[in-house]
Formats: sequence, structure tokens, C-alpha cells
Amino acid sequence: MLLLSKKDLKTTLEVFALFQWVLSALVIGDAVILVNLYLVVFMPYPVSVLMLTWLAFDWRTPERGGCRFTCVRHWCLWKQYCDYFPLKLLKTHDLSPSLNCILACHPHGFMSHSCFGHFATEKSGFSKIFPGIIPSSLTLGAFFWVPFLREYVMSTGPCSVSQSSMDFLLTRRGTGNMLIVGVSGLAECRYSLPGSTTLVLKNRTGFVRTALRHGVALIPAYAFGETELYNQQTFTPGGFVSRFQKWFQSMVHIYPCAFYGHGFIENSWGLLPYAWPVTTIVGKPLPLPKIEDPSKETVAKYHVVYIDALHKLFGQHKTKFGFSETQELVLT
Repeated sequence: MLLLSKKDLKTTLEVFALFQWVLSALVIGDAVILVNLYLVVFMPYPVSVLMLTWLAFDWRTPERGGCRFTCVRHWCLWKQYCDYFPLKLLKTHDLSPSLNCILACHPHGFMSHSCFGHFATEKSGFSKIFPGIIPSSLTLGAFFWVPFLREYVMSTGPCSVSQSSMDFLLTRRGTGNMLIVGVSGLAECRYSLPGSTTLVLKNRTGFVRTALRHGVALIPAYAFGETELYNQQTFTPGGFVSRFQKWFQSMVHIYPCAFYGHGFIENSWGLLPYAWPVTTIVGKPLPLPKIEDPSKETVAKYHVVYIDALHKLFGQHKTKFGFSETQELVLT
């Protein structure tokens, strides 16, 4: 009988923890179509009606604070997830539970593994590092379109990234709320390469406007190592594949990338990220005034303030994580 050593068992559990979440994220698009089609066409009529009725009844929950379960955030599975890389969360300043804030996490990467591990689970020590703060990761609405999958996603704390969702969290949930936003979104995937420091941020001002409207602090955060987790195949500029990628991005605002990590066996490729340490540094809160209807000039002013703070955060810590003194963030 074949018995696994403790080391092999630990590795197996880490791979399982990663793969089940990666698979959940990747099948969203197909599942939205196929699952709902199956429910309507193939499932027994009463079951289809029941599930679709529940979906309609609960449709706005992701925009009304979600439905988190503390016990799910503490699952042992997530410790294996965080240990796989491993993930580490560090703060530069304390946060007050009497205030709300918006944390913008960079870079987005392909799967935002560090963002999920730090803010959707408790296994990297979030509640100990930021006592009294309730994190809410904001993500695509597509995650909440499929029955069962949406409940699984919401159970760890994520909510919709829509404006109404952000307004609700900042006005109807008291204080101590931290909204975690991947500002650059999937558009940044095309720049997600090992060693890259390119961020899609120049024209991303919506998070600044929201912070001003509610008078909450903005916090920059940088995940050193996030872009090392996958590689991607680049194609000849002007070629057929390159032109298709640009056309697809112009249609749906998502840049399709041929990315890859490693597989289940040594020297193979697959969907698993590379086991590379990722350390997320949470910077200093930037207090913003409350302006109910900020002008474009005001938003642009505080956008510059935020970018300066992000440059400073990166500059203070870059050499600890393998970047040279001359390496700077490139904003597009």
C-alpha cells in the first residue's frame, strides 16, 4: 500500500487548495451559459423553477453586503492555499475600526491569488494584523450569476464591484469596512509577466471618485511577486493572433491571454501558478475630504496624490524583493 510522507501530503493538499479555486475562477464564463441552459432545459421542471426563483429572489445580495460565513473564511483548506506560494501580508500603518476605507491592490495579475488569500480568508492573519476591520473583496458580477457557485464565492466575503455595492458597504454597514479593489482589472493581464511593473492606472479614476463621495481614506497596496506566478505566450505584433486579441479587447474590454503555469507533474505546464513567494505591503491611508459631487479636476488632483503614494510605497520596498534601485512603476 502506497503511503504519502508528511511532506508529500502537505504538497498534495496545497495543490488541491489552489486547483479547486483556480478551476472555480476559470469556469465562470462557460458555467454561466451551460449551467443556466441545463437548469432550464434538462432539469425537472420543479427543480428549475425553484433554483431560478431563488436566483431571482437573491439576485441583489452581492450588492447588499454579500453573505459571508466566518467558518468558511477559517477553513484549513485556505492555510494550504496560502502556504503553497507562500503568501505574506505586511502593514506599514494601523487602521482605525471607527473609519471606512478603500484599499487598491496592485498588480492585478491573472488570478489575483494574493488578494484572495489575504482578504477572502483568515489564513494569512488579516484579523490579527488589522483588528476590527472587515474586508470585502470586490469582484466581477459574473461570479454571482451561477447558483451554488455564487454562494461558494460569497461565503468567503466577496461582493460585486458595482457602484451600488460600494455605496451600500460604505453607508449601510457601519464603520470598520475595508473595500478591496483590483483597480486595473483584467485589462492588466496583458502586462502580467515575470519582472513586469506595468500597471493599468492612468485612466482608472472611479475608485478615487467613490472615495471622495464618501469621504473615506484610500490605501495603496502592492503585491510583490504576483506577476511571477504565471507566464504567458506573446505573439508577433500585427500578426493574426495579436490582431484578434486587440479586437476581442475592443469588444468586451478583456484582453485574452495565453497564460500558463505548471502542471501536476515536474517540468509540465498547466493552470497551477508557480510556487513563488508573494508579499503584499499595505501602505499609509490617504485621508480624503467628503465631496458629494467631485469635479473632474478634483478627482484628477487626488488621483495624482494616490499615484505618488503608490510610487513611494513601491520605491521603499522594491529592493527587498529583487528589483533594482532604478526600477520604477510604469503606468499606462
